[in-house]
Amino acid sequence: MGSFSIWHWLIVLVIVMMIFGTKKLRNMGADLGGAVRGFKEGMREGSADKGGDAGSAPQVTGKTVEGEVKSKTESKA
Repeated sequence: MGSFSIWHWLIVLVIVMMIFGTKKLRNMGADLGGAVRGFKEGMREGSADKGGDAGSAPQVTGKTVEGEVKSKTESKA
């Protein structure tokens, strides 16, 4: 009872087609498809830009500096 059957969806589809018309629905579908395509292209460009930034990360040399702190010094400026 909580979900709609196929007949409910068909009636809704017929009403929407009567209100908007098939030409307007086709145009809306084409606009939506263009928006999705543009979004995917933008995501591809964004991931390509991030790939180029990986070379500018600081390099770790693997050297360790060992030492001991004997006292805390305060500098007065």
